[in-house]
Amino acid sequence: MVELQIKDLHVSVEGKEVLKGFDLRVRQGEIHALMGPNASGKSTLSYTIMGHPRYKVEKGDILLNGESILKLTPDERARKGLFLAFQYPLEIPGVSLANFLRIAYNNAMQAYKPKDMSGEVVSIFKFREILKEKLKLLKMDESFANRYLNEGFSGGEKKKCEILQMAILRPKIAILDETDSGLDIDALKTVAKGINTLMGPDMGILFITHYQRVLRYLRPNYVHILLDGRIVKSGKEELALELEEKGYDWVEKELSIR
Repeated sequence: MVELQIKDLHVSVEGKEVLKGFDLRVRQGEIHALMGPNASGKSTLSYTIMGHPRYKVEKGDILLNGESILKLTPDERARKGLFLAFQYPLEIPGVSLANFLRIAYNNAMQAYKPKDMSGEVVSIFKFREILKEKLKLLKMDESFANRYLNEGFSGGEKKKCEILQMAILRPKIAILDETDSGLDIDALKTVAKGINTLMGPDMGILFITHYQRVLRYLRPNYVHILLDGRIVKSGKEELALELEEKGYDWVEKELSIR
């Protein structure tokens, strides 16, 4: 069983400390919801896990199956089985979604499968079959694959595209950075259903969010509250309901009493 462990993580951005002793353990087969207000460090955590050079680890470690990944590049981390769905996916004109996904898939699979004589891990024709299967699984029209990556996509379509990437790449641990943000209720249900369809014993998910509403459909195993760069409270699904009812003030008051 693959495990992502974050130990006493301190991270600074342009000289300002954002994460201040963050600890978390996510295993395959588990969904962890990480909730927190703006500027609490949620996106900083996701980018740090994936190795964005702007985020400097001052102290602590990030381990995948007991091995530190801090010295690995983002693509090396992806090949190890990590995946990040962006809060604000970029538009890439001129690059079709199908070609982007095939290149990403072949690069991710290099660690597991030998290349054929053409230098490919999976041929264009074989990949088309894989892509068609995943589009059907997520109930997405096949024409979606021929569009340029995120260009002209609605907010909901961009988030569906992120889930499609997760379906194709089959990560061991997926970090979803506010994948629910900006979605109407129908798009939210569709995205949540896609995540639930893909979820299984071979995937662990860290779902970063502001709101409890998406958790009604995801049903996380654990809920964590992030304040001022560290997890201050953890619990089950009921914690998210309490947070929605009372806001973050009650957690801060509880901490000040201790």
